[in-house]
Amino acid sequence: MPKVEITIPEHLEMQIAQMVERGEFVNREEAIEDLLSTGIKAYKTSGPMDDEEPGLENDGMMGHDDEYVF
Repeated sequence: MPKVEITIPEHLEMQIAQMVERGEFVNREEAIEDLLSTGIKAYKTSGPMDDEEPGLENDGMMGHDDEYVF
């Protein structure tokens, strides 16, 4: 299996350590591998966030600037 070295924010490392301490994962390596795999599967399912129509994401519903249409 290939080895990868990453740098992650301290808050993520703390969350991973807590999951290992609670017994959700055997060790950090298993936790990171499983969480990364789950993230990739979710990304493939939902797709990249920039697939939305351009110009509508910062406007109100249906592209109206000052009102929401329900």
